[in-house]
Amino acid sequence: MSSPEKNLAYWQAHAQALQIESRAFIDGHYAPAQTEETFECRSPIDGELLCEVAQCGQADVDLAVAAGRRSFEAGVWAGLHPRQRKKVLRKFAELIRLHNDELALLESLDMGKPINDATRGDVPGAAQCIEWYAEAIDKWPGEVAPCDHNILGLITREPVGVVACVVPWNFPILMASWKIAPALATGNSVILKPSEKSPLTAIRLAGLARDAGIPAGVFNVLTGDGRVGEALALHGDVDCIAFTGSTAVGKRIMQCAGQSNLKRVWLELGGKSANIVLADCPDLDRAAQAAAGAICYNMGEMCTAGSRLLVQRAIKDQFVERVRAEMATWQPAHPLDPATGMGAIVDDIQLKRVLGYIEAGKQEGATLVLGGQQTRADTGGYYVEPTIFQVSDPNIRIAREEIFGPVLSIIEFDTLDEAIAIANRSDYGLGAAIWTADLVTAHTAARRLRAGTVWVNCYEEGSDMNFPFGGYKQSGNGRDKSLHAMEKYTELKSTVVKLG
Repeated sequence: MSSPEKNLAYWQAHAQALQIESRAFIDGHYAPAQTEETFECRSPIDGELLCEVAQCGQADVDLAVAAGRRSFEAGVWAGLHPRQRKKVLRKFAELIRLHNDELALLESLDMGKPINDATRGDVPGAAQCIEWYAEAIDKWPGEVAPCDHNILGLITREPVGVVACVVPWNFPILMASWKIAPALATGNSVILKPSEKSPLTAIRLAGLARDAGIPAGVFNVLTGDGRVGEALALHGDVDCIAFTGSTAVGKRIMQCAGQSNLKRVWLELGGKSANIVLADCPDLDRAAQAAAGAICYNMGEMCTAGSRLLVQRAIKDQFVERVRAEMATWQPAHPLDPATGMGAIVDDIQLKRVLGYIEAGKQEGATLVLGGQQTRADTGGYYVEPTIFQVSDPNIRIAREEIFGPVLSIIEFDTLDEAIAIANRSDYGLGAAIWTADLVTAHTAARRLRAGTVWVNCYEEGSDMNFPFGGYKQSGNGRDKSLHAMEKYTELKSTVVKLG
């Protein structure tokens, strides 16, 4: 019998039948918080209560860290042959693929992501990430140092120990995989702390990790608000903390690390990425489509969102019209409808933040070109129209601060030097793009743009795991993805052997 069409009715029916796990996962099993405290998990689709999730506290943090330390010292994971860890992580990736629809549905219900994005992008991407690092485990050798003939110098990497991974609400399962995969691959014990705004896929991942054969204590999940993340950052027996989220919270995590045991801190923080379109752009229609997607995909809730669109004066009017027409097609709709391109803002707090920035743009003199309103309020959910402002002063708030919503600032410029100066005049340096038909201009601009990733004649292309991801300045330090990420979760050791 053929499978039913996966339409809105299909996903709604499966949502009704979904059994949601809402407890923390510590030392190989699910458990409520020690205090039995919980918090509400409501869907941004319609404001309906999904479940009550465990609000962990200091006692739960201590239990998870102790389980991580015990499993690490016992060598039940770190001490395995690399091929054995590889086999288990490949099984973990396989189980994620087998549960693709369940995980995608949890993601969509929990944070408002369009179901097609979750089923085709986020969940398969998480599986690919874990599989990629599994394959890298036995292909990452040490070094032999050149030294005197009677000295053997070995340079090796060892797991750092207990790693806390604190991940954001906008790409819950994908961002989790970017951190837990290299941390586990290199032999560490891991504590995953998802955002309280979208904890459900992280909780489910723990069960799949157990089913794959990851030993008890090696992979733990603590749910709850920022107090849990701060407790992990302050804990003296956590060796490393990797965080993706806001710059303000990242700074606090660094302070906590300094106050405690000077644990390794790796941060992937905010962005205000500049998308520069020169008059010689080889394809204005494609550039307009990319510009719209760069701010509307995932409801604009992306640290790499192309929220500043810099357009050369000679083509500004015609290009703005192209972008306006493209963004008008990104109207919010029901996230469980496979035809939906833009879903719901994650919660009421974020909705008010986005609407507040839109109001600030109007007050600061920016010209509203498109959108600017809340929509679908009758559903009980949180939706915002795709919004465009033309901005004459690149220093106003909407053109300078990270909004995390579908709000685009269009800024006019005359010369490439001016565009690069505007692009670099930011606290952030995560992403940037340049559109030009001139190869020399493309290379020159890419070198001058102070960003961790620069796209040429595209935006958000290159999701391949080989590309390091991270930023300059207050966009953070270290890199996710690629072999470079494995460096974050290891200690470098020199061993010097006197020969005779």
